[in-house]
Amino acid sequence: MEEEITTANNFKPWGMEINQFSMLMHLSQFAGYLIPMAGLILPIVMWVTNKDKSPVIDQHGKNILNWMISLVIYVIVSFILMFVLIGIVTLIGVLICSIVFTIMGAVKANNGEIYKYPMSITFLK
Repeated sequence: MEEEITTANNFKPWGMEINQFSMLMHLSQFAGYLIPMAGLILPIVMWVTNKDKSPVIDQHGKNILNWMISLVIYVIVSFILMFVLIGIVTLIGVLICSIVFTIMGAVKANNGEIYKYPMSITFLK
C-alpha cells in the first residue's frame, strides 16, 4: 500500500514534473501552426498516455481538447462568413486568440494552475 502512494507522489510523466508536462502539452499546440495536424495529435497523445495517472493532467488535456475543437469550429465558421460578411477579420481574430490563449495556458500550467480557455466550447467536462 505504501509503495502505491509513493509511486503516485513521485509520478513524473515522460520524466518531467507535472507542471512542466502540462506546460509542454499547451505549447505543443504551436506545432499545428508549423506542421499541420501535429498540433492536434501531440497534445492528445500526451493527454491520453497520462490522463489516468494524474487528475491535473486529465483536466489540462480536456481543456486543451475543448479549445482545439472550438478553434476548428470557429475557423470553419470564419471561412464561411468570409464569403458573406467580414470573415477575414474574424479569422484573424481567432488566430490571434489561439496564439495568446495557448501562451497563457502554458504559463498558467507551469505555475500549477489549470487554465480554461476563454471562448472554449465545453465538450469534455
